[in-house]
Amino acid sequence: MNKADSERLAAGFEQMGLSSIDDPAEADVVILNTCVVRQSAEDTATGMLGKLKRVKHRHPERIIGVMGCMVGPVKTDLERRFPQVDVWAQPQQFEPILATVGSALGMDYEGCLENMIPAAPNIATFVPIIHGCDKFCTFCIIPYRRGREVSRSVSEVVEEVRLLVRRGVKEVTFLGQNVDSYGHDFSPQQDLADLLHSVHQVDGLERIRFLTSHPSDMSSRIIQAIADLPKVCELVNLPFQAGDDEVLERMRRGYTRAEYLEKIAEIRETIPGVAVTTDLIVGFSGETEDQFLRSMDVLEAVKFDKVHSAAYSVRPGTIASRQFPDDVTSDEKKRRLKVIAEFQDHVQTEINSGYQGREYEVLVDGHTRGRITGRTRTDKLVFVEGAESDSGRFVNVKIEGTTPYSLSGRVVEVEPAEAVTV
Repeated sequence: MNKADSERLAAGFEQMGLSSIDDPAEADVVILNTCVVRQSAEDTATGMLGKLKRVKHRHPERIIGVMGCMVGPVKTDLERRFPQVDVWAQPQQFEPILATVGSALGMDYEGCLENMIPAAPNIATFVPIIHGCDKFCTFCIIPYRRGREVSRSVSEVVEEVRLLVRRGVKEVTFLGQNVDSYGHDFSPQQDLADLLHSVHQVDGLERIRFLTSHPSDMSSRIIQAIADLPKVCELVNLPFQAGDDEVLERMRRGYTRAEYLEKIAEIRETIPGVAVTTDLIVGFSGETEDQFLRSMDVLEAVKFDKVHSAAYSVRPGTIASRQFPDDVTSDEKKRRLKVIAEFQDHVQTEINSGYQGREYEVLVDGHTRGRITGRTRTDKLVFVEGAESDSGRFVNVKIEGTTPYSLSGRVVEVEPAEAVTV
């Protein structure tokens, strides 16, 4: 979501005549887009602000701004701690930043707010469709920073996708803190399946993805839409966060372990060849060893394609920070993360080895370390030999090597019908 916000703000700056530069120390305008979902992310942001303070001291005419989840409704403490910052903006509030820069440049900024869609987007790009979150999980600060859920209209999203396709985009990923809540604030109520069906009709669009989902809102209609619509990729990211019902209740997740596993079963029964990824927190307040092992039981039962695991980090202002002590030691959290990583390496090795010797359609979207890279429909990273360097091409790739984290192969010339769509 922050990447998408940054791209849109950059589009506004470009309309004002600004161009990007790699070195923040040399820029006339520096906007730091922040994440505070974990303490390490906030520490990174404050560290960068320390460096920018020295730049501001030497060049007081330069503009420094901060946006994103670090910025809450009340900015008094932030303004006291970081006097070098000229403008603060909450998530999706681009106007204060554009107004500050416009004032410095002596130009009217308001026209730049009308069309903040990137002029030269990536071949696979992000499209925010719902902002905010109404779940209020006890560990999470996001609802307090991004506000309540507000969905963009179906027509607005469809028109943006059409414009992006005209600008060369072939794959879109719909974004939301809880993307499956899309349309619940409409009257009459709609859901993500309605949007998927509408966007599926956009000519020239090849692939559709979405994240991040919540088990309570992953409806059967959404699951069936993934199965029915050829452009929607067979990939579901469904965080479970903990495998023990007492921990889930303390987290205020709104579902039980059994309900989560039933949802996974429905997804796999409905969508052939689906890849399932998840998020998991270790060391949440009061989590015992037995409760952690129940999370491991879920990993063993499901065998996810990828697991994003993180140690619990107290966020001031959350329910958990007020009601539950952070009583699992740092060393124990690290140990549990290591157990998960070692187990998941084994699982991903086994899953990815199943791709060996088979052919898949890959969208070339970049290059790294001298090799072309792309993604399968199930979001497997593929290093491609024998592909041209320009991104945006679909190529059929025979997989000749696998690791827990990626695949590698070479381009083969086959009829499209012979390629396996996964």
